[in-house]
Amino acid sequence: MAQGVSALDPAVLDRLTSLSLVARTVVEGFMAGQHRSARLGSSVEFAQHREYVPGDDLRRVDWKVYARQDRLVVKQYVEETNLVCHLLVDASESMSYGSRPWTKFDYARWCAASLAHLVLTQRDTAGLVLFDAEFRSKVRPGNGALQQREILDALEKAEPRGPTGIGSVIEWITPKLKQRGIVCIFSDFFDDLEAISKGLRRLVHAGHEPILFQILDAEELNFDFSGLLRLEGLEASGLQKVDPRAIREAYLEEIGKHNKALARQASLLSVDVVPMSTATGLDAALSTYLAHRTARARGGRR
Repeated sequence: MAQGVSALDPAVLDRLTSLSLVARTVVEGFMAGQHRSARLGSSVEFAQHREYVPGDDLRRVDWKVYARQDRLVVKQYVEETNLVCHLLVDASESMSYGSRPWTKFDYARWCAASLAHLVLTQRDTAGLVLFDAEFRSKVRPGNGALQQREILDALEKAEPRGPTGIGSVIEWITPKLKQRGIVCIFSDFFDDLEAISKGLRRLVHAGHEPILFQILDAEELNFDFSGLLRLEGLEASGLQKVDPRAIREAYLEEIGKHNKALARQASLLSVDVVPMSTATGLDAALSTYLAHRTARARGGRR
């Protein structure tokens, strides 16, 4: 790899031959950048002391306490709870857009594949749901190498098509997510915000912790087109030619309002929105998940 080129650079990932290789490259590159050990297994955390009773393992005696207080106590530990990560990936037609060799859907499945690799390497549990206007396919939550293979296979076979219905899909899928956990949703969120908010409320009230990864192409954010464009409305039929300079200001205002409203609705539910451009690295997805995982694991032991 050329000097200064990140393993999380989409241009690098686009040249890789499989999602499995993408996932490993992203996670290993991310962990190297974080200066953390690549070994991400479950760990234990000190919980409290209790009085020593005959038969306790002497290796668990806290001899520092004995030296200070002249009493025998043993250390008790709480093993980190294995968490569940539900990966929901929008495979609707709007995700097929890409001003680069890769599309928003390619980027979304790179993120999902990388998170699946990270989650399963931590010995946590991961599941996958692919959707458009309705549920399309899923991989039930599980763990291990076979689980990762099933998730990657489903992502590799999927193609973006059809209209979207994020809010209704979330509402429909929530009672079917039997294991509470972190729900990572990858989408451009070009859908009715009231429906999305209603779906998120169901997720939150059911005890889940949603994270919204909003994936947009750089051109959708900047609208720096020149010359006449042939534009098609979101997931609608019919093409029309327009001068991008004539509509750029109105477009940027409209998408800005939409994104701010999405962030506001999510904030009311204490749900994080992570804006992601297909031109940037995937580290935001991994770091945000890890922050939520750590907070949820600690919160579960209070």
